Amino acid sequence: MTKDTLIKTAALSVFFMFFTGCFGGFKSLKVVDLTDTRVGDLSLTKKVTGKREFIFFSTTKTGVFLEGNIQGIITDYQGNPIEGVTVKVMPDSGRSKTGEAGAADAFAAVEENVGASINLSFAPGISDTMGLFKIRFSLPLVDKEVDVRGRLVYNPGWNQARLNLGKAYEPQMKDSQFRLYYSIKTGVLAFAEGVRKVIVQPVGEGQGKLRALPGAAAPQTLTPAADSAAGRPPAAGAPDNAEEDLFKSFDFGQ
Repeated sequence: MTKDTLIKTAALSVFFMFFTGCFGGFKSLKVVDLTDTRVGDLSLTKKVTGKREFIFFSTTKTGVFLEGNIQGIITDYQGNPIEGVTVKVMPDSGRSKTGEAGAADAFAAVEENVGASINLSFAPGISDTMGLFKIRFSLPLVDKEVDVRGRLVYNPGWNQARLNLGKAYEPQMKDSQFRLYYSIKTGVLAFAEGVRKVIVQPVGEGQGKLRALPGAAAPQTLTPAADSAAGRPPAAGAPDNAEEDLFKSFDFGQ
């Protein structure tokens, strides 16, 4: 066996050992779900992220990605599901004040060459007829963990839609901070949202020395009676004493 043949044989052995390790099957995905089904449909996949350059050949480089859905429900003030509302994810970039890595650091830790196709993927979710939205994500594992922070933005184009169409759904809460964590070692899956804004409204009236509570109440929908009281003219052709004539049409034993 010549020297060149020996080198080629050794290179091919390394090549096949590499691909065997890359494309070997995953073990069953272990999940300790601490999200109360806020995150679901989890799976692990391998994607090409770049190339490995050797002396005589090059091979593709792969990374492990966690894929799944972040889900929630959109309703009105009375709990009725609302269809067609968009929810987007805006990943944080850079490092937080505590020094922990943000989304950009996770990206940089995996990407090692210009040709890498890695990204933090969050597909926008749109609520269906039941008000349910699902945001599909694909996130790289760094040191066998996923740890991503960002913001959920609710119906971000509502103001533009109102200007263009004259109507839109304005979200009560415009956005919320979140952190998504998963460890392939322990199987722990956690999804935590930051400080939440809770809306309250004052009820009752102050009596005696007690003053009424400050704060604004929820917007009220005008009823037809309220519209009439607001000074709107009666419908065309309706008599001025329409309400009186309505009651006279009933026989109350007179």
